[in-house]
Amino acid sequence: MLLATYNGAQFLAQQLDSILQQTWSNLVIVIRDDHSTDNTAELVRSFASEHPDRVHRIDADGTQGGAKDNFSTLIGYVLEHKVQLGLERAYMMFSDQDDIWRPEKMERQARLMFQVEESGTGTSVLVHCDLHVVDAALQPIADSFIRYQGLDARRNGFGQLLISNLVTGCTMFINEALAEKAVPVPPEAVMHDWWLGLVASAFGEIAFLPEQLVEYRQHENNALGAREHRPTSFAGREVLRKVLYKAYTPLFAEVATQAETFLARFHTNLTYRQRVSLRMTMGLRSKIGHLQRILFRLLRLLPG
Repeated sequence: MLLATYNGAQFLAQQLDSILQQTWSNLVIVIRDDHSTDNTAELVRSFASEHPDRVHRIDADGTQGGAKDNFSTLIGYVLEHKVQLGLERAYMMFSDQDDIWRPEKMERQARLMFQVEESGTGTSVLVHCDLHVVDAALQPIADSFIRYQGLDARRNGFGQLLISNLVTGCTMFINEALAEKAVPVPPEAVMHDWWLGLVASAFGEIAFLPEQLVEYRQHENNALGAREHRPTSFAGREVLRKVLYKAYTPLFAEVATQAETFLARFHTNLTYRQRVSLRMTMGLRSKIGHLQRILFRLLRLLPG
């Protein structure tokens, strides 16, 4: 289990407790703190000393890199040191520092992972699940993150994931084959979970468990967090269309750069259709907002 921390002292103890209370006890917790300025690092050291048989702490070197780089470093570390960590095969779950896991989370996702692997439908496998959305005090906001965000977990084809990520990092469970294929996560990736989802979709399989196995805490320091999807009225859509069609969207340019990086790394392993989808996505770099949106709409119509 991989845990990347940064200034998370307020909620970290609750998350660690929920991990230790899992019904699936065969785990090693690998933690790397990214130069916290609060007492997170001290909490991590204390936790590691209390559970030396289950917790492995990595000292951060260099400069602060953010969650994406932190998790990429953790994946690479586990692959390189799996023998020292006592792992025959390197399965990895990802944990945020401020959520709470349901006791059965690891067991439910592990069983689905093994089912997918045994079916032989994909070498690289990513399993993810739904979440409960809660506030800082764990009061309910939404029963289902997927419905709250207006997502469709079935839209996990490669072409669909190129323009819209539906994999939430703190629910991911990946196998060693996917980890080896995906790392290092490049600086051009929008986020590590999006990159891992793309790699799994292109070269393996994504499996979704429609159970809310994480209390997904929303607070002022969330890196991304949940945003409620609200259908827009017809009149509202007309106003929105006039505004948006003139506006340049920086995120589209980030998505284009991510696609360009993916194509450069995996070009020889991709199908013709995957290469075409990537090149179309690269067109989202256009500085003309109107053209960005036309292309985005066309990309949404592509099959997975």
